[in-house]
Amino acid sequence: MTSLAFARPTLVAIAAAMSCFAAQAQDKVLNLYSARHYQTDEALYANFTKATGIKVNRIDADDAGILTRLKSEGTSSPADVVLLVDAARLWKAEEEGLFQPVKSGVLQSRIPATLRGRDMGQGSAWFGFSTRARVVVYNKASVNKDDVDTYAELGDPKNKGRLCTRSGSHPYNLSLFGSMLERQGAEKTEAWLQGLSNNMARAPKGGDTDQIKAVATGECQVALTNSYYLARLMRSDKAEDRAVMDKVAIVFPDQQGAGTHVNVAGGAVAAHAKNRAAAVQFLEYLAGDEAQAYFANGNNEWPAVAGVKPANPALDAMGTFKQEAVPVAAVGANQAKVQQMLDRVGYK
Repeated sequence: MTSLAFARPTLVAIAAAMSCFAAQAQDKVLNLYSARHYQTDEALYANFTKATGIKVNRIDADDAGILTRLKSEGTSSPADVVLLVDAARLWKAEEEGLFQPVKSGVLQSRIPATLRGRDMGQGSAWFGFSTRARVVVYNKASVNKDDVDTYAELGDPKNKGRLCTRSGSHPYNLSLFGSMLERQGAEKTEAWLQGLSNNMARAPKGGDTDQIKAVATGECQVALTNSYYLARLMRSDKAEDRAVMDKVAIVFPDQQGAGTHVNVAGGAVAAHAKNRAAAVQFLEYLAGDEAQAYFANGNNEWPAVAGVKPANPALDAMGTFKQEAVPVAAVGANQAKVQQMLDRVGYK
């Protein structure tokens, strides 16, 4: 009888301890939905686990696939952190209630206000962790740089029949066009978009790398591209890629004016995150110097945190430039209006 009396509380204590350990183990997990697919990210996640003991479970998809999945899963979604690669998509996810606000001194001090979601008093819904520029690439043999060193000039009649772009409705272009709407208002922006449409060398098609190659072959003379597509070609060992880069040059537009448009890759805590503390800790980790270098180099981008310099020869070769001051959140909010303009001017 005596031994049983002592055995019962011992068993209860063991059960309680096991329950506690199970809860702690659960707290050491982070479920990540990521639209990033870069080899350097493996080290990024491994270093986070090494520093914190938190295991990262990752699901990869493109931005659209992740947003669709989050909406279909609803409150049962296991996602804790979401990483997306475009401001328009980050804004869309915020508007659809797929993120929850985060108020963090680390993130607010490290990530510039222009690279964060709107702060409605409870913190920002998302944070940008790397940036890329929407630049102009032109054929060195046939184009004078002074004719294409502003976004406005791309819609000028002097460049009629010279321009190549991907679809106007692609998020990368929607972000640039949303920035222009924020800068100069609806009337001027729609007239500019009409000018772009009028100046096409061919119907919009393909991706940004296709535009660069079209400029090199002479199919068109000038194009819009994200800077990291150029960086990839610059760092390539393939002879055909080096040949392309020999024929083209890059312009950071509007250096005497508002500055070049920048877009972001960023992250957020999912609306129904089960491991919120770990999720916030992960976002704060991404704002650290070492993680910033990994995050940015994964796609040949610039870190969002000032002063961090990744070892990337292509970015070094491009040099420094003046960035626009338009908040990325405002750019995303303009995408619906811009799409209506594109439909009116016939920019496919």
